[in-house]
This record gives sequence, C-alpha cells and structure tokens, in this order.
Amino acid sequence: MHVYRYQYKNYNRSHDKRKKRRRILPVTILIVAGARGFFGGGTSPVRLDPGELGFLLQEEIVGFFLPQACGQAQGTAELTIADRLFAHFFLLPEESGVSADYQTQVESDWSYEAILAREAADENYVDAATGEVIMTQEAAEQSSTSMREGETKEQTQGTLPEAAEGQQAEAQTAQAEAQMEQQAETQAAQAAETQTAQAAQIQTALATEKVVVYPREKLNDFDYLIQNFYQVDSTTTINSSQLNADALLGKDLRLSHDASTPQILIYHTHSQEGYADSVPGDASTSVVGVGDYLTKLLTEQYGFNVIHHKGEYDVGDRDHAYSKAGPGLEAVLAENPGVEVVIDLHRDGVAESTRLVTQVNGIQMAQVMFFNGLSRTTAMGDIDYLYNPYIADNLAISFQMQLKAAEYYPGFTRRIYLKGYRYNMHYCPKTLLIEVGAQTNTVSEAMNAMVPLADLLNKVLTAQR
Repeated sequence: MHVYRYQYKNYNRSHDKRKKRRRILPVTILIVAGARGFFGGGTSPVRLDPGELGFLLQEEIVGFFLPQACGQAQGTAELTIADRLFAHFFLLPEESGVSADYQTQVESDWSYEAILAREAADENYVDAATGEVIMTQEAAEQSSTSMREGETKEQTQGTLPEAAEGQQAEAQTAQAEAQMEQQAETQAAQAAETQTAQAAQIQTALATEKVVVYPREKLNDFDYLIQNFYQVDSTTTINSSQLNADALLGKDLRLSHDASTPQILIYHTHSQEGYADSVPGDASTSVVGVGDYLTKLLTEQYGFNVIHHKGEYDVGDRDHAYSKAGPGLEAVLAENPGVEVVIDLHRDGVAESTRLVTQVNGIQMAQVMFFNGLSRTTAMGDIDYLYNPYIADNLAISFQMQLKAAEYYPGFTRRIYLKGYRYNMHYCPKTLLIEVGAQTNTVSEAMNAMVPLADLLNKVLTAQR
C-alpha cells in the first residue's frame, strides 16, 4: 500500500539512553563482524554481556529488516530500510525534522472532551508560509476591549464638570451617532447595489464548458492526486486506499428526490466569523450573510430546497463549538429526514499579509477551500470514539467538487485540506466543510464566490458531466 507522508516526524520514539545505544550499535556490529572475519571467525573473541547484546540485536534487526512490522507500532511504517539507515547514520535530529523532546503520549492522554475542544481550535490560525500567529477571537476581543477602554479614558480626560457643557457633549455625541448610523445605512445600501450589479455581471460568466481536462490515468496516480488536489496536515496520514480517483469519482452524488421537501442544509459551526469590512453585530455581513446568499442562489436559480440554519454555537466559547453544534445539527436532520447534503460554511484565518482572491470574468472574489476530517492522527491512529462511517463519502463529494472547480474555474479553489479529527462530518454522507476566503477578504469578495460555488454544487448534485 502506498502511504503518503512528507517528513520523518515520528521516526524516533525511544528514550534518550536507547537512542544513544541505537546510534552506536550498527558501528559496533560492523566492528565485531570485521574483527571476526579478519581473525578467521573467532580467534580473538569479543566479550559482551549476552543479555544486553541479545536485546539490542533483536531490536535492531526488527527495526531495520522488518520496518513495516516495527513501524506500525511506532508510527513510522512509511520509512524504508534505506530511509532509516540514512537518517540513522547521516542526519542529525534537527536535519531530519525529529524533535528531541517529542511527546508521543500527550494526545493519547487527552480526554474525549479535550479532543472535541481541539477540533474547534484546530483550524488554521497560523499561516503555513509566514508562521504569523493570528489572534483568536477571544484575544481580538480583549484587544478591542482594551482599545475601547483607552479611547474612553482619552475622551473623558478633558471633560469639564459644568452641567451645560455636559449636556452639550451629550447632544454632540447623539448627533454623531445619528450621522454614523445614517452613513452606515447608506454604505450598506450602496454595497447591496454593487453586489447586485456584480452578481448580474458574473452570471454571464458562469462556465458551460471545461477549461481544463484532467486525464483519468493522471488522477489515478496517487502522487499526482496528492500534489495537485490535496494539502495533508502533518497531524494526520492518508493512503491510496482512501484517495483513489476511480472510487472517489465512481460515487453517484445525485439527489434522490425532488424539491418538494428540503434537500440541502447550510449551517455555521462558527457563525461569528466575519470579514475585513464586516459590521460588528450585523450578521448579514458575516459568514451567515454569505450563507444567506448561497441559499438564495441555490433556491432561486437552481431550484433546490434549502434550509439555512442560523444557530449560534461559538458565542463566548469557540473551543466547544463543534460539540455544541452536534445536537443542533442532529435535531434539524431529524426534523428533515430528506436532507441529503450538509454544508458547514466557514471563513478561514490566515496571516494579515495573505489575500485569498481570484478573478472570474474580471470580478474579484474570495477563494474557497474544502476541508475534510479523517478521524485519524499520527499519534493515535484511527480515533475510535470519533468514528465516522461516512469518511469515504465525505472525501468523494469534496473531490468531485474540487475537480469540477479545477475544470471549470481554475484557481477558484485552494487544495482540499485534510486534518485528523471529525468536525461533525459523521451525520450525513454528503457533508462539505467549506472555508470561504479569510478575515482579510471583503464581504463582497466572499459573496461573489457564492456564484461559482452554487454552480459547482448544481453540477455535482445533478451529475452534469
């Protein structure tokens, strides 16, 4: 089986003392063998402690000559004998990517609740290219609160105690607030008009023919598939048995019933996610507003029956959003058993210098990214208590969406991101977790992206070839 992994992350899991022994042992074996060969096979015997030598020889033989058997237990099954020998003799720990203080039991010791919390905190807050840390919502709120407190102090330092001047200040404040409110309403109306005009323009640019064609023989190459369509996080692994183009494209994702009952559910685990120009407190300018627009397109333009669930699960406690959203999602699905597609719509977090934008017919829009959880980590393997019977189906719908996007709208999507947890993708086979742009995109860029996204959903769910 072809196993894909980028680095020697989990190569060494021994204690420091055993690490030293294993580095010395191969040289020792060579010296002993050479001495015995030189002196005719034993004229000058080497005296070593039999128990110690037997233990070390057994460990080394299994480690070097049966790496698959040894690696399954240690998380290094992907390393060949040549890999292990090269890393063992020629690479220092910092060169091979091995951390001297790597802890293998940390994740294993987490409670179920901690794993669920990790799910919510595990999305992209650090840009892989720059390493810049993105503030969490809590930190941003604290910073904003501190700023507001500082502004309040500055505003109050010059206040005079006279009642008349106090009343005058209040009147000026009220007037300023009214002007700001009127200005915000005007801007919102202008933004709506701009959005409508842009949407009308982009409708004429919807792709009817493939721009790029991907031969099936290339897609069946596991390495080609990974390098062109996926980003595998270092916390998880995947192999060719799960990422097989024939199997992924062979799943029939057409809806089984008409629009007389709900077919698609859109919801938001992180409803508080907004964009660079989102208005605080105005959900229409957040990822929820983006969901409204996607709902409108799918309903009015393509005739689907769509539910847009606007439950808030990350207010005040983002880290438990997935565990809070689960029961709500389950309840909606129980009330609407005909729902066949579930879309969890998000907004990503990236470095402030990163702009996730592309253009379709001259219209600037946010790039989108499909995200899959595999319920498997490098440290724990398959996570039984995060069991997902629909992983193959989840992977199929994200890949079919990704391939259609690459064929009809090149550059519109980022590569599918694979991570180790479950992300509530176990409630429905055809589940998509979609990141629409990031905090550095504008609301209009995110809205514009819904036009090709709706078109792609229609193409996949109606099996348009």
